[in-house]
Amino acid sequence: MSGPQAGGVFTALRTQLQEAATEFAGGPDALEGILLGMVDDVDRAVREPLEIFPVCHHSPASALAMARRLREKQPKVVYLELCEDMAPLLTELRNCRLPVAVQAFAGDIDGFPQEWAPLSVVAPITEASAEYQAIAYALDTPGVELVLVDRSSDHVFQWNDTARAEGTSAEAEEAPKSEEAALHGEAVGVEIGDLRPRFAELEEHLLRHGKVRHWSEWWHQYVEVPLGDSDHGTYRQVMFLIGSLFRRLAPGAGDRVRVDEDRERYMWTRMREHMAATGTDPEDCLYVCGAFHAASRVEEFGVAGRSDSFTISPRTATTWQYGLIPSSHAAIEAQFGLAPGSVSIAATQWQKSLKRTRVQPYRLEGQAGANKSRAKKALPAAAPAVPVPAADRLSGFLQQPPVLDGLDEAELLGWSVDIVRAARRNGYLASTADAIAVFETSILLAGMRDRARPTPYDFQDAAVTCIEKDRVPGRRDVRRLVEIMMGGDRIGQVGYEALPPLARDVYDRLEPLGLKLQQRGVQRALLDMAGRPELGACSDVLWMLRRLMPAAAARPIMGERRLGERSIQESWDLALGTHQRALIELGYEGVSIEQVLEQRLRREAYGPRATTAGVLAAVEDSLLYLRSGRLADELGTHALKVLAAERTVDGAPEVLRRARTLLAYYRTSRPELPAWIESFVKTGYAHYCTLLPTAFRDEDATAGQVAAMLGFLFSMESLALSLGCDRTQLELAVAQSHPEDPSKTALLWAAQVQLGTLTRAELRARCDALLDNPLVVPSYPRYLSGFVHALEPVPGLADLVVEAVSNAFGRLPDTVLLPWLPLLITTLRKGAADLAPLLIREAGRIFPGRLPALDAWVPPWRQPQLEDPFAASRARRTATAAQAPRGAALLAAHPAACDAVAGLLGCEDGWQQGGTSALPPGGAGAALLTAHPAACDAVAGLLGCDEGWAMTDDAGTPGAVLAARHPAAAEALEALLAGA
Repeated sequence: MSGPQAGGVFTALRTQLQEAATEFAGGPDALEGILLGMVDDVDRAVREPLEIFPVCHHSPASALAMARRLREKQPKVVYLELCEDMAPLLTELRNCRLPVAVQAFAGDIDGFPQEWAPLSVVAPITEASAEYQAIAYALDTPGVELVLVDRSSDHVFQWNDTARAEGTSAEAEEAPKSEEAALHGEAVGVEIGDLRPRFAELEEHLLRHGKVRHWSEWWHQYVEVPLGDSDHGTYRQVMFLIGSLFRRLAPGAGDRVRVDEDRERYMWTRMREHMAATGTDPEDCLYVCGAFHAASRVEEFGVAGRSDSFTISPRTATTWQYGLIPSSHAAIEAQFGLAPGSVSIAATQWQKSLKRTRVQPYRLEGQAGANKSRAKKALPAAAPAVPVPAADRLSGFLQQPPVLDGLDEAELLGWSVDIVRAARRNGYLASTADAIAVFETSILLAGMRDRARPTPYDFQDAAVTCIEKDRVPGRRDVRRLVEIMMGGDRIGQVGYEALPPLARDVYDRLEPLGLKLQQRGVQRALLDMAGRPELGACSDVLWMLRRLMPAAAARPIMGERRLGERSIQESWDLALGTHQRALIELGYEGVSIEQVLEQRLRREAYGPRATTAGVLAAVEDSLLYLRSGRLADELGTHALKVLAAERTVDGAPEVLRRARTLLAYYRTSRPELPAWIESFVKTGYAHYCTLLPTAFRDEDATAGQVAAMLGFLFSMESLALSLGCDRTQLELAVAQSHPEDPSKTALLWAAQVQLGTLTRAELRARCDALLDNPLVVPSYPRYLSGFVHALEPVPGLADLVVEAVSNAFGRLPDTVLLPWLPLLITTLRKGAADLAPLLIREAGRIFPGRLPALDAWVPPWRQPQLEDPFAASRARRTATAAQAPRGAALLAAHPAACDAVAGLLGCEDGWQQGGTSALPPGGAGAALLTAHPAACDAVAGLLGCDEGWAMTDDAGTPGAVLAARHPAAAEALEALLAGA
């Protein structure tokens, strides 16, 4: 770039810098080029007809200079470095409490990689910022036009392949400590005046020689304070100089430099287009931009710059939505790499500067905290422009010694007392002596850092040194207490009028609760639907918010919502004001929460990574929250396709649980099952039968997943067979399964017992064989784990599992049992924790309830078992019916049973005299049975025997008659008596 013409206003400064470069560098070199180039950049920016106003983000000095200049110049057009597509939203700032952020959001993207979705761009605005002063002036002053000239939100992602990092100055110097620091989420930050060295060695040099810890403190000490009371010309030239320095020392290559230059070309192109279209005089305009962009060297710079060298690319087909979200000082600091507490300190400094200088700032009328609205005044008639010759203010500013502010003892004493008081409230053992120590240490640290007046950062270091000692007794450390004392983390709020339709609809529907839901903090809501049925609609809204928003936004304390169940009373902890950003972003997805929930359920069900369990969950949620049978049937039909395409059993436990829940719901709420769930059972039966042999052999398939498959097959078997499935398919699948894992082997044995191919006696024998084999004993817990998992598909094996565990404890010696116990406990806890209650209940049923009874107690599995209790009766039944004494002996051997039957039938004649082995033919008993055959049939019915008639004999005895007419009844009665 060529230098200015001879006789320029900065000739003397150039001469001094050239001599200094020659002296310190030993001759003309790169240093001279940098120093002289900086002066050229300042000269070029100063001579531009369109006044450029350089700013730094959230700088009280920039905001103060902006307020002064706006009242002096009163421009008719304000060009602002902000995304041009955010302009329609700025009028809504008057309905908010700052700080807030203007947001551009895109959920469905077209033209960008899908992994970037959703796209979000935010521009935070605080009251102590130059951009807010310009916005407030332009919106509340009649005849003034505000034009945003920076690239659009779409171009933010077009021009940066790593858009997630765009807008951040550096990594945050400290990790966020609270949820307020994450109010912007993962949005890309766009801010006016990102002014920070991009040359790491330069920043390190400035921090070391400035005796400060971070960049925010350096800026406050060496730029913010000196420029606070400077005039407009000095302020502009100093900011131009700093911007030029950082620009020339920035790395010369990289995408970031290219993006910066394209942004400058974009802004100058837009400004020239606007001036050409409206005929606006550049003298009536003000261009507000960051100091880094003010010292630009692109060919398009200035009103007279080139207009044909840069073409603005079209936007993509992505649909952008715009809104305001709450912001906070901590969120701004975390997103833009500022020191924690620096924005709060800047806000405090802004208020002090206003009181000291008596400058009247601009503030949007009607905004929270603003003064009462006054009648808008039109701009006064423009006075004749008097050309003011440019003057060199840099030389005087750079040569003057630093102004040492005097010590304000009253302010420092107030700080010291306040921090001790705050420390005591937070659990520190602080006293008056600590306040004195903080006071003296602050002065000492300021002196060591060449400062006569301690800054808030000096005071913060002194407080940490003198009060914090060795531990933090409460939630906040001393550094955080100082930040709160200096102004705290102010959190903004978006007003009701500025909210999207969905958020307003939510607040309107929850109005019957009688709570101030826009306030921050947790509020308790009590819903008595029995007494106030209208609160049922509020309950529906809260449950949908619970599904869509973060868990802390709406947390149920009492009450639940399940399929087929509705609570009559509920209690909620609500924090919608704290999570206002999440509620606002819901408004970008639809106009009602029902619409948003339906869209999300569809995305979850039809997504590329959708699983059968996930689709069934969407079906359940559609019934639970939307009560939409149409959507449930649609998603359920899609679940069939997803299930048929799956080749793994990873989601089998969740599929089983949700399928059972939905099946139970439909059976109790509808006269017949939907077609999709019948098809799902048929498809699932065939699908899991096909995958069963592979799952038994697959090492990646766990025992719980295989057990869930068997649970689906056995629990849905009756319905599947009624719908046309073939049980042979399941039998073949089990026969083809040959697992090697002990737990899966136990599962296979349980399945064989359920199918009848393995008896319980054979299963007991196999368990005994495992305990008898010393090589298998170490893996016995894994067999037990498989048996416990088998309780899911075969709950009837609970007694056998208890028996297997008891046998292990009874037979294994302590040397084997004690090392084996930890493995057993961890195996059962890890793999079958939800099935343990069933096992415990079964053990409580089998074992005696009292300790004295344990000595005489014999386990049921050790008692003599009759393999077939009816075998003897069947053998006797093969004899001829003429063996009458068999029946008579039965009655005589058990007279109590005979009396009970006679009493049941209403016979009170008593016993007749007869022999000891048989009753005489034609006795009363025989006459009773022959005279009343219906009574004999009733006894057979009570015993569950329905064989019908049999050939009778001529014996005539009652037992013979009963045995002849109903042989199965006589057999059952004999078995009952034998057991007694």
